[in-house]
Amino acid sequence: MYLGESIAKCVTLTSLDLNLYDNCIDVNGAKYLGEGIAKCISLTSLDLDLSVNSIGDKGAKYLGEGIAKCVTLTSLDLDLSGNSIGNNGAKYLGEGIAKCVTLTSLKLKVIGSLDIWANSGNIIDHNG
Repeated sequence: MYLGESIAKCVTLTSLDLNLYDNCIDVNGAKYLGEGIAKCISLTSLDLDLSVNSIGDKGAKYLGEGIAKCVTLTSLDLDLSGNSIGNNGAKYLGEGIAKCVTLTSLKLKVIGSLDIWANSGNIIDHNG
């Protein structure tokens, strides 16, 4: 909560590089981070490593919603590997990223979650 609130106060921030690898962040932590990021409306570059946490689909939704508010983003590097994000989480995340129409660079890692493939805008689960 506190980190998200602190980030929210940085409304003129243009670049944020945050590494929270393996920090026991759950859906609530993802919610607060998403809310904080959403208030950074001047962000042009976001590098967020949340790998090896426990944010799940709902946490991915909150992050997607926050990222969607960053309409000036040109560069996004997002690592959500090892977070048990499935089809719904990937969908929500994709919907949020799609609203960042000024993006020129996108790096997205979701290794260690469901085997998710994007095909013509549809999410396909190849795990059966």
